[in-house]
Amino acid sequence: MFDPRDYILLDQIDKDGPQSYSRMYSISPAELDRIEIVNIGPVALTANANKGNVPAEYLVDGTSRFTADLACSRCLEPTPFASSSSFHLRFHPRPELPQQEDEELEIAPEELDVEFYIERAISLRDLALEQIQLSIPMKPLCDENCLGLCPYCGANRNRETCACETSIVGERWGALSEIQQAMKKRES
Repeated sequence: MFDPRDYILLDQIDKDGPQSYSRMYSISPAELDRIEIVNIGPVALTANANKGNVPAEYLVDGTSRFTADLACSRCLEPTPFASSSSFHLRFHPRPELPQQEDEELEIAPEELDVEFYIERAISLRDLALEQIQLSIPMKPLCDENCLGLCPYCGANRNRETCACETSIVGERWGALSEIQQAMKKRES
């Protein structure tokens, strides 16, 4: 049985009309399986669920708020991050899968923003996890001008200057470097 405090129960919406939810979840960085998340605070989720315009369609509108420390993708230093985002979701029953293995199920363009349900309960915690995943930047940065780590010694170039070579030549340019050295030998 699903706990009505942590699930949107579709049968309850059919019976009693639109429902409102407000929950706070503690989520660990391990649950999100994202290496850039160092720490995450409580996640506040509010949602309003009601019937859609077509049979068996349900609409969920809401917001999610959380703060986190994300590792900068260049220097790996923890960086504060705050997110407050709204969402609008449409839920439809999962369509029947094709009977033959070589058949494909085609989703119409108007269904690209639809989430499909099998059970008549939608987890609010799963909605919160999904909203966190969508809010986290692909490459979080502590600063747009972050210099990152030295590829040779690993020093954080935002805080210290290392004695490593500053001219980094990529492997694919190595052949050109050899030609340049050969030309210098000929000239001398």
